[in-house]
Amino acid sequence: MAKQHNPVHLNILQTINGIGRILALTIIYEIGDIKRFPSVQKFASYSRLVKCKAESAGKTYGTQGNKIGNAHLKWAFSEAAVLLLRHNHNANKYIEKLQKRMSKAKALSALAHKLGRCVYYMLKNETVFDEARFLKC
Repeated sequence: MAKQHNPVHLNILQTINGIGRILALTIIYEIGDIKRFPSVQKFASYSRLVKCKAESAGKTYGTQGNKIGNAHLKWAFSEAAVLLLRHNHNANKYIEKLQKRMSKAKALSALAHKLGRCVYYMLKNETVFDEARFLKC
């Protein structure tokens, strides 16, 4: 079905190591039209890749509404991050670097967030995955 609807985005997503047909289809159908997100921050928030925060007048009131966003996209990007680590030696080096500053779980979440931002720009500009640019610090 996706080959009829959006074959370009399907092929673009499959250029990332670890994203196969199922994950690519999940991401495509859960996002819908990428142009509906005016910024990468709005996309990351919709994908549950960032923490929710309630703020008013400069005061933080905790993380109310933790379940806001699309759970399927959160799963897809988390799964893609784990699969990227399985297939890519340079990504393992990057995650080890992150683990010096944070726990393994937070490092995986950071990698999933970075992957989500990357997918946003790939689909918005219709460009393929560039590993050197992605893993650049």
